[in-house]
Amino acid sequence: MAEVRTIRGFVYPKKRTAGADEFDDDEVIKAKKSGLPTAWDNSPDAALASARHEFGEHGGVNMSIEASATFTVMEPETMRRMFTGELGPDRDFFIYSRHFNPTVLSLGRQMAALEGTEAAYCTSSGMSAISCSLLQLCSSGDHVVAATSLYGGTHALLGEFLPRACNITTTFVNITDHEAVNNAIVEGKTKVLYFESVANPTLTVANIPELSRIAHDKGVTVVVDNTFAPMVLSPIRLGADLVIHSVSKFISGAADIIAGAVCGHASLVNAMMGLHQGTLMLLGPTMNPKVAFELSERLPHLGLRMKEHCSRAMAYATRMKKMGFKVIYPGLEDHPQHELMKSIGNMEYGYGGLLCIDMETEERANKLMYLLQNYSQFGFMAVSLGYYETLMSCSGSSTSSELSDEEKVLAGISPGLVRMSVGYIGTLEQKWSQLEKALIRMQDKDCDNLFNKN
Repeated sequence: MAEVRTIRGFVYPKKRTAGADEFDDDEVIKAKKSGLPTAWDNSPDAALASARHEFGEHGGVNMSIEASATFTVMEPETMRRMFTGELGPDRDFFIYSRHFNPTVLSLGRQMAALEGTEAAYCTSSGMSAISCSLLQLCSSGDHVVAATSLYGGTHALLGEFLPRACNITTTFVNITDHEAVNNAIVEGKTKVLYFESVANPTLTVANIPELSRIAHDKGVTVVVDNTFAPMVLSPIRLGADLVIHSVSKFISGAADIIAGAVCGHASLVNAMMGLHQGTLMLLGPTMNPKVAFELSERLPHLGLRMKEHCSRAMAYATRMKKMGFKVIYPGLEDHPQHELMKSIGNMEYGYGGLLCIDMETEERANKLMYLLQNYSQFGFMAVSLGYYETLMSCSGSSTSSELSDEEKVLAGISPGLVRMSVGYIGTLEQKWSQLEKALIRMQDKDCDNLFNKN
């Protein structure tokens, strides 16, 4: 038996030999059961704290970075057994880092704990996680039902790329119209129901339990992009089958990393890693182990960050609404899915870190963003989200620009919709004073002179 170091109940196995005793679970990336009380099952923070902790090679509290592209074996027979699947990462045998890498695998265990799934695999980007998932679940001639309001890149993938390249078609529907969703599903042909837990950029909250019921009644797999609501919503616990993340956003938190993740049932994630037909394996969206290490160090404080993002968003939304601005935020009582969010969300974290201000026209949206960045120094005009500074963009002309004008109307995206990813740097009152200063200036009739360059 190989040497094993056990500290505080966590196990760190040294390199095993081919004759070593097997682990009690032959699913290569299946998360181990923690034995936690049932009451903790709905707490992402508690689940993360219970995830297997990897120690460094020399006993460091942080795991080592396994930067190798390929891995050695002690006996020639071992390599044959690895390629047949007899020996794998569950027993500490690794072939090549495009398949499995110890550092990336450890981050995958953390992501599985975060989302309450059996397994997870981390990828080089959020779009690679989305595309690999859809291509694994669909074949030529298959059909997808998807929400009208989606990130522009996802909309283009479903509406333009997949029909042309793969003969996979999509029907876009209003995800809040459950009858329309049900009617759009073609039994025997529709393979996936795809939507975002909180829609980009409209902040529409999906009724995950009801949508999952509708899909499962017709044998359809439910795939949910939870990028906007890590910690806040737990789609798998609400009935979904697969959860996608752009880890680049809130999970990273520093706007310096591009990464993605696929979280779901072990059988599905393992199929995606199959040597012959697995999209994650064959399309090669490999995460760099150095990136995985950095992200694994940020996950433990994701809960703290999300609570502050959400708290600030709620404060700003409430105050801006009192000033007479048209604010969209799930935490406001006039939001169409406010009560739904209360019933399905993990309320200790809040209602999400994004809000929208509808300025009605692109011109007025641009004026507001200009003032917020260049006049009051409240935030930055930039796409993406989850940064410690506030980021803002006019969605219709940026992250949703792939949609046609008609598609934007159907998705509920106003030309003047400003999407704001609320940061947490500074004090609440300090940042509110900057925001308020720009909002007051916005109401001045002569503010055009500040940025009229013509």
